[in-house]
Amino acid sequence: VFQFLKQLGIHPDWQFVDVYGMEPELLSMVPRPVCAVLLLFPITEKYETFRTEEEERIKAKGQDVKSSVYFMKQTINNACGTIGLIHAIANNRDKMNFETNSSLKKFLEDSLSMTPEERAKYLETYEAIRVTHESSAHEGQTEAPNIDEKVDLHFIALVNVGGHLYELDGRKPFPINHGETSDDSFLEDAIEVCKKFMERDPEELRFNAIALSAA
Repeated sequence: VFQFLKQLGIHPDWQFVDVYGMEPELLSMVPRPVCAVLLLFPITEKYETFRTEEEERIKAKGQDVKSSVYFMKQTINNACGTIGLIHAIANNRDKMNFETNSSLKKFLEDSLSMTPEERAKYLETYEAIRVTHESSAHEGQTEAPNIDEKVDLHFIALVNVGGHLYELDGRKPFPINHGETSDDSFLEDAIEVCKKFMERDPEELRFNAIALSAA
């Protein structure tokens, strides 16, 4: 992931750090401020049932989503890590220092006025980011997963936009507003959302949280 940020032309004043546990003393080890949390979790039947119910509930009740939230759909298989990263960086772009020729900066500038669907299509054609994703994916993985093995792990991003905590998942039709947050409480609030994912699947162990923290 660190290589990935460097290759995309982002100055190293922000870094991804592992969150080793959800207890206060382990959270206190995470450097502050934190501007995004990525959660890696398994897609299980329980989760899919919940996702359908959640979508129907929000469509019926509605929710408040600020127009400044940068959201994109996922159309490329196995690109959830890349899209999670783009969601994390795009919604904090005012805090990031990009190199002048940064491929991600150009992607964000070009796609700001696009719809979530158009952004997904644009990423499909955007070689610089896709190639970076593929090379870093190969470097980072142990052996490549067996082609018949269903990859059922998924990345989402949690971000603070305008004092609200949003879950951004390219498989969902829209961002999910999880309520109010602040720069100071953001990590704790995001971890509360992560805990809900874990509570829905208590038998599952494959959960991993990564914070985008000040270096």
